[in-house]
Amino acid sequence: MKIKFLVAALSAFVLGVSVANVAMSDAPASYKVAVVDVQKVVNSSSQVAALKKEQEAKSKELVAFVEKARKDVAAQADAKKKQDLETKYNKELNDKKAAMDKNYAAKLQAIDTSISKQIDAQAKTGQYDLILAKGVVLSGGIDITDTITKLVK
Repeated sequence: MKIKFLVAALSAFVLGVSVANVAMSDAPASYKVAVVDVQKVVNSSSQVAALKKEQEAKSKELVAFVEKARKDVAAQADAKKKQDLETKYNKELNDKKAAMDKNYAAKLQAIDTSISKQIDAQAKTGQYDLILAKGVVLSGGIDITDTITKLVK
């Protein structure tokens, strides 16, 4: 019984390897693969730099808001009014932070879409069959990072 199972398992394995080899032999001989260092493209993007600068400015605004709120709360003598003021400022801060995060996420998504479109356009222009992130490729592929970086600027 064990011998029949072993023979069946071995036959299935050999059949699987054979089918995989036949399937791979159908790959075109001129299959072009490109790689892109996405992190390098993102880091060199002027859109990303502008977004970072905008975020820093908004963060400074939030810090100034918090400082003003602390002063206002500290200046309030009545405990009930102090608590109400604190609650009001916490709600305002949370609303501002949520709006800032939502705006940042939307702009980041737009930048990501823009970079992806540039990569797709380069794939068509260069007639590449496949473009992979450089970080997942150990060896091979045509590096088009510099081309994409120039297009994204």
